[in-house]
Amino acid sequence: MKVLFAVVWKDMIMELRSREMLSAMLVFALLVVLIFNFAFELDATTRANTASGVLWVTFAFAGTLGLNRSMAMEKDYACLDGLLMAPVDRSAIFFGKVLGNFIFMVIVELIVLPIFSVLYGINLFHQGFIFVVLLGSLGYIIVGSLLSSMTVQTRTRDILLPILLFPVAIPIFIAAVRASRAFLVGTEMVEVMPYLNLLIVYDIVFFAVAYMVFDFIVQE
Repeated sequence: MKVLFAVVWKDMIMELRSREMLSAMLVFALLVVLIFNFAFELDATTRANTASGVLWVTFAFAGTLGLNRSMAMEKDYACLDGLLMAPVDRSAIFFGKVLGNFIFMVIVELIVLPIFSVLYGINLFHQGFIFVVLLGSLGYIIVGSLLSSMTVQTRTRDILLPILLFPVAIPIFIAAVRASRAFLVGTEMVEVMPYLNLLIVYDIVFFAVAYMVFDFIVQE
């Protein structure tokens, strides 16, 4: 746990000094929200039905941008080599990166959600909806951090990561959009549970997969 929190603290300090990743994610996310807001003139019911899709498109692209920058900074500043040479469990390094990226993602969501709620006239602060956002974001960050650790060594890492990540993350997007929409329109809990179960299972499975394969990936 000391190693994990040390990696998180390092990421926080680097971001406070550079402000590269968080500012890029925020600008991109807010730009997408504004474009969708002014592109469509929708009634209240249609806005509620489409809000979840717009939000997850925003989170997906902003998250990918953050994941790319997170691992690229490690590679460019030779921090990754230093971390791998440290006499510690490498899974702790990976989950430290996951926790750091997840914190940045949550910060972006905390800023985007109130702005989205005001622009679209939809109350997004529902306990179930927030739970879905956190579950979906966690799964997306786990998979994205694992794949970005694979692509960071390539020259085309900015292009390769989305190509690999989006097909793998399709179950997250489907379940998160469906569950988010269900909470926003007031659907019965029985209809939401299959999508919540899918998100939970996805997070657990890829958490275990990342734990098992990260050491082999960084060795390669």
